[in-house]
Amino acid sequence: MKSRLLWKLLGINVLVLGVVILIVWLAIDYLASNYFMVLMKRYHISPTAVHRMFLDATHRSLIWASLATLALAVILSFLLTRKVLTPLSQMTGITRKIASGDYTARVRISSNDEVGQLATAFNQMADSLQRIEQLRKTMVIDVAHELRTPLTNMRGYLEALSDGVMAPSKEIFESLHEETLRLAKLVEDLLQLARADAARGTLRRKRIDLQVLALEVLDLFRPKFATKGIVVETELSAAEGETRADPEKLAQVFRNLLQNAWQYTPHGGHVRISAERVPGRITLIFANTGEGIAEEDLPFIFERFYRGEKSRSREHGGAGIGLAIVKELIEAHRGEVGAESTPTETRVWFTLPA
Repeated sequence: MKSRLLWKLLGINVLVLGVVILIVWLAIDYLASNYFMVLMKRYHISPTAVHRMFLDATHRSLIWASLATLALAVILSFLLTRKVLTPLSQMTGITRKIASGDYTARVRISSNDEVGQLATAFNQMADSLQRIEQLRKTMVIDVAHELRTPLTNMRGYLEALSDGVMAPSKEIFESLHEETLRLAKLVEDLLQLARADAARGTLRRKRIDLQVLALEVLDLFRPKFATKGIVVETELSAAEGETRADPEKLAQVFRNLLQNAWQYTPHGGHVRISAERVPGRITLIFANTGEGIAEEDLPFIFERFYRGEKSRSREHGGAGIGLAIVKELIEAHRGEVGAESTPTETRVWFTLPA
């Protein structure tokens, strides 16, 4: 059974009071009372004088006993309270370090009581803050990287046109237009990611049919799949029926997953969209043929700006935000996301409360 801070504090008080009572009891029983009885029996002294002497002796004994008890109580309370409150003092110091930007310090956990649980929660909070700070720094670097390439290309074209090194041509303007669209797409992705981050507080849940919603979004993508000769198969009967969700947010999830499948499926490949239902949960699976995801990359594909292509080539995708948006939106619905991959097929799935 876990020790509780309440019992520790009660134990301290009981211990102190017990020591006081014990000392007073012993002082009266073995000092004052014995002294009084001895005097009465041996010396036959007047009761009045004996009473005065008894009071004086009792007072002296109680004064010394009280002083000893007070000193012992102060020492015990100081030692025990300091031991109990040490993690709180550590938290105060670590909080100052976190406020100054140092996220590495952690509280030493020495118990499982309320203070120990608070220390554990504090360390978890510090871990989260450190992870968020690292994500922030990484995101700034990644955004700068994503912006630099098209801006550098546009600057080079414009400087060449301004210096007369290159003559204006349709191809140059098309390249500039392509880079502009790339920048606009990145900005739009970042805006969608920011909205996904705030989705938990902006969900507008309605009764929707996931099968109908998935097929509606798929119809918009069929022409794109047709351009690559990709065969799309669906098995969504398990998704039939109403569930409470935000249709706009889930439509964004479907669009991102279909876009991802279209980008990574080779010409003539296959995409299969299926659904599975278990009591209380419904799972939608997006599977596509093609080169699989490396095992070392698989745990990170839902991270922001993460892409398996170490060269960060844009040949196979965008900025690496699409699946991060999916993760944020699904978790806002209290769902889960995941992925599996083989050398010839990749499966991305998400679950929602039914």
